[in-house]
Amino acid sequence: MKKQMQAMVINEFGGPNIFQAVQVPRPEVRAGHVLIRVAASSVNPHDYNVRKGAAPPAIAPAFPAILHGDVAGTIEEVGEGVTAFHRGDEVYACAGGVKGTSGALADYMLADADLVAPKPKSLSMTQAAALPLVALTAWEGLIDRAQMYAGQTVLVHGATGGVGHLAIQLAKARGARVFATASTTEKARIAQALGADVAIEYHTQSVAEYVAEYTGGKGFDIVFDSVGGANFAQSVEATAPRGTIISIVPNATLDLSLLLFKGLSLHTVFTYVPLLYGMGRAAHGRILTELAKLVDEGKVCPLIDEHTFALREVAAAHQFLESGRALGKVVLVNS
Repeated sequence: MKKQMQAMVINEFGGPNIFQAVQVPRPEVRAGHVLIRVAASSVNPHDYNVRKGAAPPAIAPAFPAILHGDVAGTIEEVGEGVTAFHRGDEVYACAGGVKGTSGALADYMLADADLVAPKPKSLSMTQAAALPLVALTAWEGLIDRAQMYAGQTVLVHGATGGVGHLAIQLAKARGARVFATASTTEKARIAQALGADVAIEYHTQSVAEYVAEYTGGKGFDIVFDSVGGANFAQSVEATAPRGTIISIVPNATLDLSLLLFKGLSLHTVFTYVPLLYGMGRAAHGRILTELAKLVDEGKVCPLIDEHTFALREVAAAHQFLESGRALGKVVLVNS
């Protein structure tokens, strides 16, 4: 008889209350994979979009589905061919919760070893679980796609959001001059504490005004748009000719002529591509390994909302993140 574990599953798309606590078979480790005993996970907008049925069918897992990609925990078993990890290792990853994979809302999670990295030594499991998806997204956008280098000006929209707060820190660690937009004075203060050279309260300054004040009207070399929607046009306005825009939100209707007349490059980032298409997975493990070094050197830290939840309280966690009241990441602990 297969070993059982507790999991929070959904059997249909819908509101936060569709999660059910059930006993399901514990995953069996297979070649190239590790079995992680889950200590913590975190909620990302992607997770509640999948839950609601807002994600395309090519992305959503089959029912009954165990959601959430972010995980921090301890290696329980190691599959054939895996040499980088051993039982008892503390790790973190973004490794599931989409089509063809199972997620972290359970006692155990099966993960491709290529996606996994040693947990930062200076962080707790709860803190580490806040990092994988948002850090991978910020890294891919700024470093892999925009190829950011020291001395460039980088504008981050959504300073205290999950991806935004990591983008600020990564850009600063790479020697960029970092600007960030925020909706309140308190969020602007947090953005500067995270490393932004200048925090802009966008309700009090227009794009034209802050572009004139901080770039002499030239515009920013790189604009990281983690907001989307109508903000995309503002991102175009804020970008210097031949500059780069990074977009991670699929809710904008784009007028590409806006890009053409300034010769801009647009990079879109969807961090789950390696999981969905089986390509480039080792890059995720490498990035998270490099990120752990930056964390342990004190150059990067997660911004975590003061409200934390148990895994069994995932409905409340989703509801809280969707409300827009969260400051930083919302984490869940498997207690």
